[in-house]
Amino acid sequence: MKNYFDLIDQTFDFPTEEFDVKEGTLSFNNVPIMELIEKYGTPLKLCYLPKISQQIQRAQRVFKEAIKKQNYQGDYIYTYCTKSSHFKHVIKETLKNNAQLETSSHYDIEIIKSLYKSGDITNDITILCNGFKPEPYKKAIVDLIKMGFHNCIPIVDNIEEIDYYDEHLDRVVNVGIRVAADEEPDFGMYTSRLGIRYSEVVNLYQEKIAPNPNFKLKLLHFFINSGIRDTQYYWTELNKFIYKYTELKALTPDIDSVDIGGGFPIKYSLSYNYDHEYMASAIVEVIKDVCDGKKTPTPHIITEFGSYTVGESGAIIYSVLDEKLQNDKEAWYIIDGSFITHLPDSWGKNHKFIMLAINNWNNRFKQVHLGGITCDSDDFYNSEAHSANIYLPAFDKKDEKQYIGMFHTGAYQEAIAGYGGISHCLIPDPKMIIIDKDENGNHKYEIFKEQTSSEKMLDILGY
Repeated sequence: MKNYFDLIDQTFDFPTEEFDVKEGTLSFNNVPIMELIEKYGTPLKLCYLPKISQQIQRAQRVFKEAIKKQNYQGDYIYTYCTKSSHFKHVIKETLKNNAQLETSSHYDIEIIKSLYKSGDITNDITILCNGFKPEPYKKAIVDLIKMGFHNCIPIVDNIEEIDYYDEHLDRVVNVGIRVAADEEPDFGMYTSRLGIRYSEVVNLYQEKIAPNPNFKLKLLHFFINSGIRDTQYYWTELNKFIYKYTELKALTPDIDSVDIGGGFPIKYSLSYNYDHEYMASAIVEVIKDVCDGKKTPTPHIITEFGSYTVGESGAIIYSVLDEKLQNDKEAWYIIDGSFITHLPDSWGKNHKFIMLAINNWNNRFKQVHLGGITCDSDDFYNSEAHSANIYLPAFDKKDEKQYIGMFHTGAYQEAIAGYGGISHCLIPDPKMIIIDKDENGNHKYEIFKEQTSSEKMLDILGY
């Protein structure tokens, strides 16, 4: 291998549908990254909106194809988990694809109201209200239902929650129940803290929902923390869940849907090989087999994809400010940003993203560590999903600049880091660019936010 391009080309099936190299520089979804750097500088956050639609349409296609092939009597409903990214441009892009919405707090309900006021949604949209619900969240759900959102479905997370809706609503309301799934054997707890215990689900329905003419049990929901994966653990939990659905369906004709949560993985390495078509087909088959065995009508299938929806649309671009050799073999590339503040999952969960050089692909490569500019020894990135080491182009810092990109960063990072607020060592949030296509299919760019100013930080801190 002569250079960095050879390393990537021989390690992966390269180029990919998203990444290509021309004249030694990287493009992302046919967007020439060096042109953005020259125009906007670094650090720079990117949001490529068309990728969001591509992801939604792929999931809709694979589930609908599986339903048609297996003559499954039920529909597929795509729901976006808003907590993955609350930005308006993200949610508006999901809505272009007949996606429904899932909420996690009463602040989410304010977003729903804003979208309704601006005409981006109607009150026919399905709103799944998940999570533990303090008083303000329950009140916001009640307000939404009173506004005419007849497909707003509170998914009951604890037994007492249903009493609030009984007290504050005087109309027929569709409700769901979340089943507390068993966690993986190596998890710190045996059963999820979220949802109703498996053994109490039927009792909840019989004691608090069935006797009340204002309640209709519409759906059953569960979520597997490890995501939708081809493991014995996942298939065991899915089977248990569907058996519980058949048990409830025998008690009421109202229930007609199962919400299997989120968990379609995304690419965190160029060696990614997840088979979405197979998994969608297998899920449909399991649900159909269990229902057929119990002589139960098959339900509509709902998913709540968050990271899958928005993760692959995001990227962060950095400049290498300097190279430091701290001993005989450890070379550090110091970036103009921070992994702790910009990519908190890489620090808190040792989560990996796709990391690639932007330029100098024709240079020889070398093993390096990446260091952020905070004064924290934990602010580093030194391995990838497919490798215990990082390799990047060698460069002459007197005559060359080196840029790197962290890709598929679009889910959760802004929310966890507190976008627009105070960060570790007061490292500012990067400038953010939204990339879309015009009516002719050409890329267009919009500055969503400039880099966080020192004035804003000082104001937050009370200076």
